[in-house]
Amino acid sequence: MDAQGHGRADDFDPADQWVFDPNTGSYELRLNPAEDSADITPEDRPAPRSRSRRRAEPEPPPTPSRGRRRAAGKPEKPTGPTSRRKPKPKKSKAKKALYWTSGTLAFILVGGSVAAYLVYQHLNNNIKKYDVGENNAAVSDGPMNILVIGTDKRDGKGNEGYGDAGSVGHADTTLLFHVSADRTNATALSIPRDMITDIPQCTTRKDGTKETIRGEEGVRFNTSLGQEGRDPSCTWDTVEKITGLEINHFLMADFNAVKTLSSAVGGVEVCLGKDIDDPKSHLKLSKGRHTIEGEQALAFVRTRHSVGFESDLDRIKLQQQFLSSMMRKMKSSGTLTSPSKMWKLANSATKALAVDTGIGTVNKLKDLALNLSKVDLKNVTFVTVPVVDNTDGATVKLDEAKAEPLFAMVRQDVSLTEVKKKEKADKAKEAAKLKGPKADPANVRVKVLNGSGKMGAAQETVDWMQNTEGMLRSSNGGNASADLKKTTLEYAPNQADQARRLADSMGLPGSALKEGTKDAAPMAEMTLTLGADFKGAGTPITAPAKAPKDIQRVEADDKSVCAK
Repeated sequence: MDAQGHGRADDFDPADQWVFDPNTGSYELRLNPAEDSADITPEDRPAPRSRSRRRAEPEPPPTPSRGRRRAAGKPEKPTGPTSRRKPKPKKSKAKKALYWTSGTLAFILVGGSVAAYLVYQHLNNNIKKYDVGENNAAVSDGPMNILVIGTDKRDGKGNEGYGDAGSVGHADTTLLFHVSADRTNATALSIPRDMITDIPQCTTRKDGTKETIRGEEGVRFNTSLGQEGRDPSCTWDTVEKITGLEINHFLMADFNAVKTLSSAVGGVEVCLGKDIDDPKSHLKLSKGRHTIEGEQALAFVRTRHSVGFESDLDRIKLQQQFLSSMMRKMKSSGTLTSPSKMWKLANSATKALAVDTGIGTVNKLKDLALNLSKVDLKNVTFVTVPVVDNTDGATVKLDEAKAEPLFAMVRQDVSLTEVKKKEKADKAKEAAKLKGPKADPANVRVKVLNGSGKMGAAQETVDWMQNTEGMLRSSNGGNASADLKKTTLEYAPNQADQARRLADSMGLPGSALKEGTKDAAPMAEMTLTLGADFKGAGTPITAPAKAPKDIQRVEADDKSVCAK
């Protein structure tokens, strides 16, 4: 500071370094306060700042005659009497330290913002993105469906040494994570890799080039990825076809993701009901509880030859236990509030994950994560899509009798866990709409609109109403102005008995009934608009209140689960 001939730095108060700039309307840091203070008379100095909480008005800038700066190294001769004031005493070491602290504050702030930008760019560059033909917002107001794919692709750093070197990978582990519109509950559907299904025709997009890949019938679900050039968009289409749920986003991870993420959260606690020594997955653990990470964590989620019936369904149980435990660890260990832990997790996650373009930045992933974190773990359920053994003994097929009611529950946001009191009250209010006298079918007047997206759905419904249900005064109103996700029935208060009859016939939930405020004319029609939940005339639209019995499920907050 003395090199410029402006006096000693420790002759000035650090607070004097912050000077109001009238041109910008803000205070700026000046590291050489001697330049501006030596020629300023006491009357030129700003008044002391008010100690009240209100911000004081800024002082006007000094006049040119009094605020004139001296040329460096050419001090002006004093024109008045020599001051008899005693020189200021030297500041203490503590004052000096305060000076240097305040003097470097601006650098730290600016440097911090630059560092934050570099970190942001670094994490963004980590993320691999796929164009799946959808560019959905990171967060939506309604229910959300996130497709999570674990691929067994063997190439890339950290994936070596697991056999099938050079394999393009399959959809080895697949979950559809459904979050209810009110964020009170979530259901994760595990789809067995060996389930025989139909894979629809799909379109991949890479470097601006589209390629249509043919569909296949009666093949393993895991071939929806990797095989025939299929990418995650093909798995996306396949899952939508199986479940009837509309997917918003996807996340895809490889073997290395399990290793790095489990280490980033400081290990994941798992429980075994017996000793396991599986030479194929390289898992060797004794009976009881263990905290695992890295290679050991990967071995745990891959093993199947030492548990249950050594099937993929038994391995799914291990994966559900592992994911539930990881979720509990992230919420309880302060990972999401610790900068160091969050950096480690964010760096690992962005390197390990591939996502759709809708969530292809750090900010969008953050928004999605914060939105999903609203769900209480006690209302998160992992459930395996119901299947039965196939005749070949090596594959399974969808158990439609159990699967369709389960899918209907998920589509209609019915929680698989105990709902809160408010939810119960809301459901009771909806159920009350269905109670009361019902009109004779011949007196039901209704116009049917097709908002389901299924061609001919309105006429199919009208034919069924007239020929099977005896509702002869039903008519086809054509297509709705827009497709709907859920079927609705609009009616007037004096048509409530007709609405109850129609709801009973079609299996409509109370939430589908939309009662108006004014009575209708005697011959007026109600309006039934079919939505995407319409599966066919005569098929109940309402979801069951409880999940089918004997389905494989794990509650995310259940710490007592042990693999056997």
